[in-house]
Amino acid sequence: MEMDHVEKKYHQYRTTRKVVFYILGILETLFAFRLIFKLLGANPASGFVSFIYTVTGVFLSPFKGIFSSAVNEGLETSSILEPSVIIAMIVYALIAYGIVVLLDISINPKRKEI
Repeated sequence: MEMDHVEKKYHQYRTTRKVVFYILGILETLFAFRLIFKLLGANPASGFVSFIYTVTGVFLSPFKGIFSSAVNEGLETSSILEPSVIIAMIVYALIAYGIVVLLDISINPKRKEI
């Protein structure tokens, strides 16, 4: 009977861990699209580009203003480097990693990490 409880807890742990990494993967992919679109000067009036900018804008708001964006004017488009996107990618990855480590600790509190 005890083994069933342990197996259930471990299954919940693995499911939660997968969900955390799945959400992180989606978010990092959206950030990567935004970074590339801005660097290549994509048309913000395009539906897909506008969607990416809108969705990622919500998650980037805490990081806006940390660094100024670098703009390079071209003949037809402007290339923009937004360091806030890179910072957000790093911070969200660290948060996801921290959540997974806390899950690891909760599933096996006696485990020692170096």
